[in-house]
Amino acid sequence: MSDARPPETSIVIRAFNEERWLPDVLKAIEGQRYRDFEILLVDSGSLDRTREIAAAGGARIVHLRPDDFTFGHSLNVGIEAARGSYVAILSAHAIPTDESWLERLVDPLRDERIGMVFGGQRGHVISKFSEARDFERVFPAHRLEMDDEHVFVNNANSAVRRSLWEEHPFDEGLPGLEDAEWALHWIDKGKAVIYEPAACIYHVHTESWPQVRHRFYREGMAGRWTKVRIMRNIPGEVWRELRWSATDLWLATRAGRLRESGSEILRYRYHKTTGIVNGILDSRRITNPSTRAQIYNRRRFPAVVIRGPHHAAIEERLIPSLKPGEVLIRVAYEGICATDLEIFDGRLGYYKSGVASYPIVPGHESSGTVASIGMKVAGVSEGDRVVVECIQGCGICDQCKQDSAITCRERREVGVIGIDGGYAAYLVSRARYVHRVPDEVGLAQAALAEPLAVVLKGLRRLGARASEQAGARRCAVVGAGAIGHLAARVLALRGHEVTVFDREASRLARLETVAHTSTELKDLDAFDWLVEATGDDAALARLLQQSRTGATLLLLGLPYATQPFTFESVVAFDKTIVGSVGSSSADFDEALATLPRIDTAAFLDTAYPLEEFERAWAAVRSRKHLKVMLRVDGTAS
Repeated sequence: MSDARPPETSIVIRAFNEERWLPDVLKAIEGQRYRDFEILLVDSGSLDRTREIAAAGGARIVHLRPDDFTFGHSLNVGIEAARGSYVAILSAHAIPTDESWLERLVDPLRDERIGMVFGGQRGHVISKFSEARDFERVFPAHRLEMDDEHVFVNNANSAVRRSLWEEHPFDEGLPGLEDAEWALHWIDKGKAVIYEPAACIYHVHTESWPQVRHRFYREGMAGRWTKVRIMRNIPGEVWRELRWSATDLWLATRAGRLRESGSEILRYRYHKTTGIVNGILDSRRITNPSTRAQIYNRRRFPAVVIRGPHHAAIEERLIPSLKPGEVLIRVAYEGICATDLEIFDGRLGYYKSGVASYPIVPGHESSGTVASIGMKVAGVSEGDRVVVECIQGCGICDQCKQDSAITCRERREVGVIGIDGGYAAYLVSRARYVHRVPDEVGLAQAALAEPLAVVLKGLRRLGARASEQAGARRCAVVGAGAIGHLAARVLALRGHEVTVFDREASRLARLETVAHTSTELKDLDAFDWLVEATGDDAALARLLQQSRTGATLLLLGLPYATQPFTFESVVAFDKTIVGSVGSSSADFDEALATLPRIDTAAFLDTAYPLEEFERAWAAVRSRKHLKVMLRVDGTAS
């Protein structure tokens, strides 16, 4: 198509986070026999790869602020930028069924009498059973012309004459059915609105049940405003859905799918009916556009929320508007820590003391990609691969300025105290606590940055620098879990002689190439530095009692029980005890630089999708794995 003249047709696609189906949509458009068109994608703040995919498919991108989105406004913005005399409107999850779709959709508009055409729709192979049957009922196989008594149109697959749109744009205040309002306007002025079944698409909805209900709630509300559905229609709406429920159950039985689809059929009909009815009823009290805006489609994402001891479930959360200094991160991987389970079990001290409170989205070992940034953020950009520090302070006090957020009076901890964590599709963090991941580190490996930073801070406090700086030392690491394993590898990397103790031989086997190992905690007087990484009170007691004169003990494990010992045993034998928790910004930078230098394969062999978090927790409790991760974004690498 040459740029010398405008195309006859502009295809306008509305999109928000549509990377899953947009490639199929663009491929089907590319296969059209009719070629005199351009593609515009109206993007209302996508946080995934939607814009990248659209650009690669030859689309022009029209940007829309998320806060400005309504269905009518997004169409008006797209059509304003379009160059064609005809405008085809397509959902980003509506896939043309054949190569004649666009030709059949546009051709009727060459008749000056016709102002709008909408095409057929069919369910996708993954569609809910009842929704697929509804498409067959609502979109028949024969052509129809709408009248003011029977107006059904759908902008998931339609075309309009641009000249008519210029006279009457789409209503930007409606939460849906902007297509019906537009069609009614032109029918009243003598223009025809045609249903063309041959211009067909597969309409893909992958909605949760609350999303199904909300979609029909919007339609019910908009239906009353456009007089497509009014109060006296409610009994008919209910009767129709009851009748279709029975028919769907019968059809499922005939198809041998009742066991598979019976419950889904009833749930779909229930959420559809209650959504429509409540929308019609609530529309009576919502009359102005500013109030209507509150019930438009919102940007939702799944998150695991712990609401109290032994009470966790996946809930839908709204993506918040960013403050100027914040970053929105699309989570790729989340490492599961024992702290997460202690929060769920109600055992973590912060929750017992009241320092932290439920509900909380857990997870503080996160990696991901920057999806959006606040207006005052510098140093990171959209698309950057990043990790997030767990402990975050106010950023302006003397302690924070000295990179010691852990001592800040306003200290918060991601996924633990006051900040929702990475058991979610998206995570918000202050930009100052975000670190870019080096190219040579994968996102799964990057999720280890937080526990490695904890280890590095502890070793720094221990004085365990490289052997050429501190002299080679004999080091004991008690516990071969994640923290102990990382401590052993870093000490070995720095040239120290390391022995690791753990009751479980399988854990020790992972370290045989870098350290001596033993299942018996003995000969502790042979070591200069001893790292306690279990939190076991009995192990700590033995280290305090049996370590040699002049030894230094680093305590990384939590929690410890009360210990019956006197300080004389420390002072009289010239021992040093160092406690360490958390990490700093410098430790995160060092962790990201260190990750490529140590073998982390043993940490990366077990991952579950977010929706299987309970299975992941069970795997952690089994103690069969060094680390269990949640793979939150299935497309991440």
